[in-house]
Amino acid sequence: MSGDHDDIADATRVVSAGRRKEWTGGVVNAPVWRASTILYDDVAHLRATAHGDTHHRLFYGRRGTPTQWSLADALTSLEPGAEATFLYPSGVAAIAAALLSVLAPGDELLVPDSAYDPTRSMATGLLARMGIATRFYDPLIGGDIAALIGPTTRAIFMESPGSLTFEVQDVPAIVAAAKARGVVTLLDNTWATPLHFRAIERGVDYTILACTKYVVGHSDVMLGSVTAAQGRFARLRDTSFQLGQIASPDDSWLGSRGLRTMKLRLERHQESALAIARWLETRPEVAQVLHPALSSCSGHEIFARDFTGASGLFSFVLNGGGEKERAALIDGLDHFGIGYSWGGYESLALPVDPAKYRTATVPDFAGPLVRLQIGLEDVGDLIADLERGLARFRAALA
Repeated sequence: MSGDHDDIADATRVVSAGRRKEWTGGVVNAPVWRASTILYDDVAHLRATAHGDTHHRLFYGRRGTPTQWSLADALTSLEPGAEATFLYPSGVAAIAAALLSVLAPGDELLVPDSAYDPTRSMATGLLARMGIATRFYDPLIGGDIAALIGPTTRAIFMESPGSLTFEVQDVPAIVAAAKARGVVTLLDNTWATPLHFRAIERGVDYTILACTKYVVGHSDVMLGSVTAAQGRFARLRDTSFQLGQIASPDDSWLGSRGLRTMKLRLERHQESALAIARWLETRPEVAQVLHPALSSCSGHEIFARDFTGASGLFSFVLNGGGEKERAALIDGLDHFGIGYSWGGYESLALPVDPAKYRTATVPDFAGPLVRLQIGLEDVGDLIADLERGLARFRAALA
């Protein structure tokens, strides 16, 4: 049961993909293969193995086992037209490996101003120390990004929507401008996943997931992946091998386990998040709701054109107040934890301050922002919890 057929639906694919019989041994799930040393039959066997391609073939534990290959194969199958996927011990590790596989000293990288802070820190830290320049651009620039592509521009990074302010990028237009100049494109597709946005089909060269989020779905594993378009995997794989990157078999097994229910969970995340976002739009305490599926959100028309659904993460802007008033709302919530990350089964509320991380486009909001991860709880309970929180916010304003 490999899940390699092109004509099956996503709901079937997430259940069947990666379950090759040679990896599962005939049971339902691929077992956890924990290994460092791989034993060979004789010296001739060892010599023959050492000189071949070790992708999907036992060589040494750092090159993976059927446990990792099963998840990687499944993620590749979710991106029609992709060549292969490499797994990493975190989403940030995946971003780093992808960037290092395409950039060299003297190159320039273009990054949206709305990018995830660790991506921004990597660009201004590690990459800068390597002599790689980064220019931050307006995430809503679309095809006009062609004017920013210079003689040393080698890659354009995208994150759509941005994970704090949720601007939706015109990925097809950016990809077209990049291809016209021979520039590589990379997309952090964690929010939508390939179930809601198929990046490789849209011409993206490398699509990145923090599998920690929706793939795992249970807030207990750090995991990342990069899926490469045809002809792009060898460089990614070689760079990742040279960096010593490997996702543990136990974490990969939990990623595979989470993947089987990802479509169902995303449907519930989407339904509940939209109900709450629409309710927040009616509240006088809320100045703006930043959810791509709402017509009031930047880039909504692109979202409606390119995406097949939404997930459970969005932000809202409070109507006035500051840190004290925002904390009054968040601190008393019963059904929302306070913590980083998202994509798990539990709801989270987080104070976010995007202006700290922007240089190309500084947003001007009416008040402080709260980012919500909407989990799998009853939506009525979540709304009642937020209603009590907004009452605390009003009281703190008085």
